[in-house]
Amino acid sequence: MRQALVPKKVFFTCGSGTHKEMLESFEMALRDAGIEKFNLVTVSSILPPKCEILEREEGLKELTPGEIVFTVMSRNCSNEPSRRISASIGCAIPKDQQKNFGYLSEHHSYGETEKYAGMYAEKLAENMLFTWTKEKPEKTMNISKTAEVDDEGNWTTVISAAVFIL
Repeated sequence: MRQALVPKKVFFTCGSGTHKEMLESFEMALRDAGIEKFNLVTVSSILPPKCEILEREEGLKELTPGEIVFTVMSRNCSNEPSRRISASIGCAIPKDQQKNFGYLSEHHSYGETEKYAGMYAEKLAENMLFTWTKEKPEKTMNISKTAEVDDEGNWTTVISAAVFIL
């Protein structure tokens, strides 16, 4: 019998990091988000039915270092001095969360404020849900991170993620 890998819980997190090396700036962003100790597998954008939304600290307690963890992630990086970068995850929760799935959206941009990037990601998720169900979501939300590259041109990375727990 086939065992489906359907997440039961999700939490949202974001972070930023700066370093002279691009890869290390990404590591710093993962550390800031609290998810550096997991083997992250990026997946597409469905919020499963009955998926409980946890606070970040509560969700992190349920994971083990080294664990393979599925995540919807938005990521952006630059080393252009004074460049503003953003990464956002939007979420649209259906009216009947017990039987219907919702949507998660990834948005990464340049020059946008954290608030605008988040609103844009939320609207993307809402539109994806609406085009599928023809219904407005029960609720929308987002998590976003914005940072500005320093004057020295060190690599800066921002991430936002929906982290699933099986």
